[in-house]
Amino acid sequence: MGAHKTASMPGLDKLRPVDALVPASVPVPAPPSRLTPERATLSLRRSQRLDRYVRWLVIDDASVACFAALAVLFVHFGIFADEGTSGLYVPLALLFPVAWVAVLALGRSYERRFISEGTGEFRRVIESAVRFLAFIAIVSYILDLGFARGFAIVALPLATVGSLVVRSVGHRILQKARARGRASRRVILIGTERATAEFVRRLRSRKDHPFEVVGLLVDNARGRTVEGIPVVGDSTQAADAVVGSDADTVAVAAWSTLSQNDLRRLSWDFEDSDVEVLVASNLTDVSGPRISIQPMAGLPLLHVEKPEFTGLRRIAKGAFDRGVALAALVLLSPVLLALAIAIRLDSKGPAFFLQKRVCRGGKYFTMVKLRSMSVDAEEQLSDIAVDNVHDSGPLFKIHDDPRVTRVGSFLRRFSVDELPQLWNVARGQMSLVGPRPPLPSEVEQYEHDVQRRLLVKPGLTGLWQVSGRSDLSWEESVRLDLYYVENWSPLLDIVIIARTFHAVVARRGAY
Repeated sequence: MGAHKTASMPGLDKLRPVDALVPASVPVPAPPSRLTPERATLSLRRSQRLDRYVRWLVIDDASVACFAALAVLFVHFGIFADEGTSGLYVPLALLFPVAWVAVLALGRSYERRFISEGTGEFRRVIESAVRFLAFIAIVSYILDLGFARGFAIVALPLATVGSLVVRSVGHRILQKARARGRASRRVILIGTERATAEFVRRLRSRKDHPFEVVGLLVDNARGRTVEGIPVVGDSTQAADAVVGSDADTVAVAAWSTLSQNDLRRLSWDFEDSDVEVLVASNLTDVSGPRISIQPMAGLPLLHVEKPEFTGLRRIAKGAFDRGVALAALVLLSPVLLALAIAIRLDSKGPAFFLQKRVCRGGKYFTMVKLRSMSVDAEEQLSDIAVDNVHDSGPLFKIHDDPRVTRVGSFLRRFSVDELPQLWNVARGQMSLVGPRPPLPSEVEQYEHDVQRRLLVKPGLTGLWQVSGRSDLSWEESVRLDLYYVENWSPLLDIVIIARTFHAVVARRGAY
């Protein structure tokens, strides 16, 4: 029987198994790096500077915690020695600095993007301290560790204050470095001409941020300048602009023409680089704690908490104000008496100046100040009105006011003339911190928005006072006061009170 010969189809020998035609993996091209060697070196230097600053923060936080732990040991062994627990204090004192730095790290106090954030930095330290205090209290209660109260009462407050001082000093160091063109974040700003102009103006009006806008991306405006900053391209040229301007941040201003897909592509362009992408919202003068993101139907919705004008926190604020004011009046009474005598010897008239002002809810009250002007100051007002430094708004201030007495000049230079307002605070008519107490004639000129200043008590000090006082325009002073009204918090009060001492010493805007 002969061999069976199979028939063959043309091209059959060229067929291959399916798996032989499909590669084991699909090659995905890596996005080309747009970083030039020079820019990569500069970015590395910036990163190293930030790393050094973070290390400095960690070392200083650990140092102040060591000091706080030593204070606990001194208090315990020097005053409240207890043989039963003495053996536990030394190991806990050694552990405290490590625990304090760890708590701050968990509170994101060392993250680069939060460095030199101003109030936010202080808030993170205080929030970390509160969490640590709660942890100590819970552990000491569960394990019946009575000796832990030494760390809660002595070490933790000292460490908290020390870390706040460290950040305050660090903030000043960074501000000086930025004034020399260092330690700043170079920003490429994307948006419409109007939006970018507003963004730049807001940045220039504040010093508590690291941003320096070096170029703008505005559609159909290449070659022009906005607020003195060159337009280097349109919204599709972010990567080229970053390379050409040596920027490390891309910011999208509010009212931008970018779509959702454009924003996603923008973030993809820089996901493998050190460039950070920021998007500004239309919300202005709303503090961070009042804003949260609530995803819904695939949309990242911004939720804004309502301002708090009543409640337990406001009651606590009032009680704190009155207690501090009464204590300050007792302590400062010899100083006030000496100043009153100096005023009477310097010029004719009473030592104190009483004036009708407007407080919360539009009610009138009599504000007390040390007299710094001649007794006929009101009669001379019409003669010097032309010298008013405020072109708009109801405020009246002039340089070298001829009505100010010799002693009054000293009082105003250091804001000592306002100390008797502690009496108004003690009576509940004013607060330690709040908007400036307005005159009835000023309130009569208030527009609807400005009337929101009257939702809270006026303050002995406030954002307006610590940000330049008389050097500020009417519009800027209103904006600062309204920011306080909308975003009040105990921490903000603490920060303003701390800044008040610096403002008094610096004497900026005091005339």
